[in-house]
Amino acid sequence: MMKITDLAAVAEITHGSGADLLVDNTFATPMLQRPLEFGADIVLHSTTKYCGGHSDVQGGCLVLKSSARWKERLYRARMIMGAVASPFNSWLVLRGLRSLDCRMERHCTNAAKVAAALEAHAKVERVWYPGLASHPGHGLVRRQMKAFGGMLSFQVRGGYNEAIRVASQVKLFTNATSLGGTESLIEHRASSEGQGTKVPQNLLRVSVGLEHTDDLIEDLMQALG
Repeated sequence: MMKITDLAAVAEITHGSGADLLVDNTFATPMLQRPLEFGADIVLHSTTKYCGGHSDVQGGCLVLKSSARWKERLYRARMIMGAVASPFNSWLVLRGLRSLDCRMERHCTNAAKVAAALEAHAKVERVWYPGLASHPGHGLVRRQMKAFGGMLSFQVRGGYNEAIRVASQVKLFTNATSLGGTESLIEHRASSEGQGTKVPQNLLRVSVGLEHTDDLIEDLMQALG
């Protein structure tokens, strides 16, 4: 649903109770959002996603604001449990980081155009993209992010069956549960999460890739019909 969290406000509440704040910054990456500057104590990234950027590596990282509270515990867990990236995976992530800035710029530009096109389509009930003025978190995200990211979701008029039909009709988008690669992905999120999901049955999640925007929009338009 692409909800936006007020990081500074949550940090104030968290620290007021004597706890630390961890922020999963995978969607935004350090290029678009710096949670440590808004009071976060730990930032988590799935480097499998945008940091790697090519859908060919698995990894993750934690960035600490201070070594005082967590460094020794995390270091011990890493040493005993072997939570260390392999040399090759580390090289793949490093390769991805070299192009992260320019890739995120393209992801954001493409996603904004795709979101606007979807919002204007009669068969789309709602588009969830923080770059749209219609998004309830638009004002907040403008204050704490450099740009609006490459992830969005939209709800198709007609419910579950129509959403599944649209997902099955795309030609350029790949039906898959992942994000952050060069290729554009689409998924029926409720099906991916399975029983007990709280995601609307007519919602499709999209990771907008680096393909030409005209091709991406044309593909979605023909799928919607």
